[in-house]
Order: sequence, then C-alpha cells, then structure tokens
Amino acid sequence: AVTYMFILNELRGKVVWVTGASSGIGEELAYQLSKIGALLAISARREDELERVKKKCLQISNLSDKDILVLRLDLTDRSSHEAATNSVLKHFGKIDVLVNNGGRSQRSLFVDTNLDVFSAIMELNYLGTISLTKHVLNHMIQRRRGKIVTVSSVMGIMGAPLASGYCASKHALQGFFNSLRTELTDYPEISIINICPGPVQSKIIQNVFTEKLDKSIENSGDQSHKMPTERCVRLTLVSTANDLKEAWISDHPYLAVCYLWQYAPTWAWWLMNRMGKRRIQNFKSGVDADVSYSRKKK
Repeated sequence: AVTYMFILNELRGKVVWVTGASSGIGEELAYQLSKIGALLAISARREDELERVKKKCLQISNLSDKDILVLRLDLTDRSSHEAATNSVLKHFGKIDVLVNNGGRSQRSLFVDTNLDVFSAIMELNYLGTISLTKHVLNHMIQRRRGKIVTVSSVMGIMGAPLASGYCASKHALQGFFNSLRTELTDYPEISIINICPGPVQSKIIQNVFTEKLDKSIENSGDQSHKMPTERCVRLTLVSTANDLKEAWISDHPYLAVCYLWQYAPTWAWWLMNRMGKRRIQNFKSGVDADVSYSRKKK
C-alpha cells in the first residue's frame, strides 16, 4: 500500500507517452497509469487498437477524453518522430515520461534466418527507439527534467538461442542508454531507466520475427507459465517512480541466469548451452520455447 501511494504521488498528473501501447506490456501500462491518474499519450501502428485501449482506460479511471491522446506511430518511420513529439507537446504542453516499449521479438535460428530480418529488428527495436528518444530528450533538456523508460529485456543481459537478432537489439539499447546516462550528468532530474523483463504473458510471441520477413510464427504455444503482464507492469511503475537505473523483472530460473551472467559468466555460458538445447527442442516441437523451465503445475 505504501509503495502504491508513492507511485500514485510520483506519477499522478504526469504526462506519460507509451509506445507499443496497443497490446501486451504497453496496453497494461496504459490501464495502470490511467488508474493512477497519469495523462496519457498512447502510440502504436494500429490506431483502431489504440482507440480500444483508450475506451477501456476511460471506463476504469477518472480521466476525461482529452486526458488520453491516441497518436498513431511507426517507429521505423523515423522522419515522422519529430512531428509526433510536437503533437504530444501541443496537446499536453510537456512530456514527463517517455516509455519506449514498442518492439518485436524473434523466434528463429541464425543459420535459417535471412539477413534482412536482422536489419528490420535493429531498425525497429534499436534505431526507432533512439530516434524517438532524441526528439523527446531535447524537450526534457529544455525543462531540465523527465524520465526515459526503456523496456529492454533479460535478453539485453544474456544471450539465448532463437533470438540472436533480438538479443543484439536489446544489448544495443542497454549499451546506448547506459552511455547516454553518462552524458546527462548536468541534468540530475533526467532519469534513464532500463527495464529488463523476463518472459511475460503478453502477445509478443504472436508478433515475433521469424526466419523470413513475411512469415509469422505458426504456433505461439501456451503462455500461462510466464509472469502475468499486470505484475510486470506494476514492478515497472515501481522502478520508474523510484528512478531505478536498471530493473530485472523476472521469475526464476531466468532471474538466476541473469545473476550468473553478471557475476559468474563461465557458469552462465555452461548453463545456457544446456538450457539452450532444450529451448531449441521445444521450439522445433511446436511448444513455447521456454515452457520446460516452469515449475508451476498445470
């Protein structure tokens, strides 16, 4: 209760721009932020889905229609990002928090995957994110305050099979934002916050990149063994309110592997080779890649 009150006081009335807000973590962020009383700009490519999210936000909160701005955004269309930023500023007059949540995962082996898939992953997850950040950061520097929250991944900490391109994009984000933070020491009120979720019950698996750009995954498998999206988002908001530089939001064994990767990498490499073999077997047999690590009973 004390934690919730702190989040409430820290984020209520703040203007929060969430990308990737049409599903998964971004959608749940919109719902929890609206309940808190934050003013929302929600972005994604699918405007009809954003309108659905806005409608639910209005139903579950005390916000009015003008408190939620629906703004269609394609992260790969970098030439549109300045105008999009200006649209949010025109509507609300400021941006207190940018949540870089838009992105796609991957399920394919490197040897089977076309190189243009890797290019597309980096365009979306990495370049699209830092492009939008650049425009929003200019505004935050003028105000000398703000929070830039980036939904990275435990894959930004470790490496895993079937996700070499996704891991690369998340490692790139980790390196970029950890470097950017060191360039902003003259602005102590601007926070750079990296969120690293493990597997979450979102729709990210349904939208993954595969070995070809025009191919979607055939079977996303059961997702019930993963962390509920609501819990992941609540912990993300706790991390944001407290200006944590980095938060690993995950259940075991992924969280344990993060610690191994950080403090005992030789063990982590050995363990990941063993876990990785099972991950590939799961994928090839048509179930969720991570299903066998769950200790939860059906």
